[in-house]
Amino acid sequence: MYIIIMNLTLKFSAILFVLLFLVSSCKKKEANTQQSGDAPTQTYTNPLLQTGARPWATYHNGNYYYLQDSDNKIILWQTQDITDLKNAPSKEVWIPKDKNNSFHIWGPELHRIDNKWYIYFAADDGNTDNHQIYVIENTSENPFDGEFSMKGRVKTDKDNNWAILPSVFTHNDGLYMIWSGWQKRRIEAETQCIYIARMENPWTLASDRILISKPEYEWERQWINPDGSKTGYPIYVNEDPHCFHTKEKDKVLIYYSASGTWTPYYSVGMLYADANSDLLNPSSWTKSDKPVFTQNPENQVFGTGSPCFIPSPDQQEIYFLYQARAIDKEPYGSLPSGDMDTRSPRLQKMEWGDDGFPVLGKALSEIDKIKKPSGTK
Repeated sequence: MYIIIMNLTLKFSAILFVLLFLVSSCKKKEANTQQSGDAPTQTYTNPLLQTGARPWATYHNGNYYYLQDSDNKIILWQTQDITDLKNAPSKEVWIPKDKNNSFHIWGPELHRIDNKWYIYFAADDGNTDNHQIYVIENTSENPFDGEFSMKGRVKTDKDNNWAILPSVFTHNDGLYMIWSGWQKRRIEAETQCIYIARMENPWTLASDRILISKPEYEWERQWINPDGSKTGYPIYVNEDPHCFHTKEKDKVLIYYSASGTWTPYYSVGMLYADANSDLLNPSSWTKSDKPVFTQNPENQVFGTGSPCFIPSPDQQEIYFLYQARAIDKEPYGSLPSGDMDTRSPRLQKMEWGDDGFPVLGKALSEIDKIKKPSGTK
């Protein structure tokens, strides 16, 4: 019996030694990983999700709220770490009940106005030529709680011209909406322009629409892919406007996307106006004659567009969300259904230039390890 007990004791000691060795090794490996700066909790890579067009996010009370195109419904994500969207909870916050706005839901954006939440989006009745702008409202403190209800269609002009991809912003105590629309109904070619209007309330315009940009430069008018594939008619694009500002906030900036989203040439343009100018006066706006963010074939990033600016959790840095793809064209026949959509959401840090304007830099590759926004837990 003594010999048996001794043998068991020796075996137990040997097993215990092995376990202690393994635990020690794991701790050393973890420490080495932390020292190398490559710890998964410290870096991220693009894309944030496998697919997703026209990404949008806002930061409120410690959480990011994220949306993207979903075609026939609106889905909202909530996360404290914008780089970890794939593990973030999400919920369907709007499923249309009216056929007039039940199809091709594009560019949903969430905004906090007068202590209420509003989601702006474009939708149609099944015919994309009938796109109009709609807004839904939620009175809860957290947009993940409560329910969104339809406030109605935002009527952009008396002729009910095509209107998509709205965004709103406040400036000098005024509420403004910017969007992409047609000057008149498409006949043989389509031209999408950027409009601005002052708002009476979050669902009603208080002024006529004012055209502040239309596709005029060559880089804004690309609609044919490098291999010759193209849409059935010319489409010249200025769309998806988003408002930002210079470092000293002395200028109002409007970033927009130009050229066909199905091409590698989809890129980001910029308009700017003095902060004290009349934003409804077209002469207040100056357009950059070159794109400020564009494809990077060297890094296999194409079709860059739809920038949205968000702070880091500690408010010390600014990042921008955008859409891009890893192939040089989108099969146009797959859009707008999204079934074959190869666009995906990306995130990069922006810097300030010596002139106070944002510097977006070059589109990073999908293998670049990027430091997470400061303050991310």
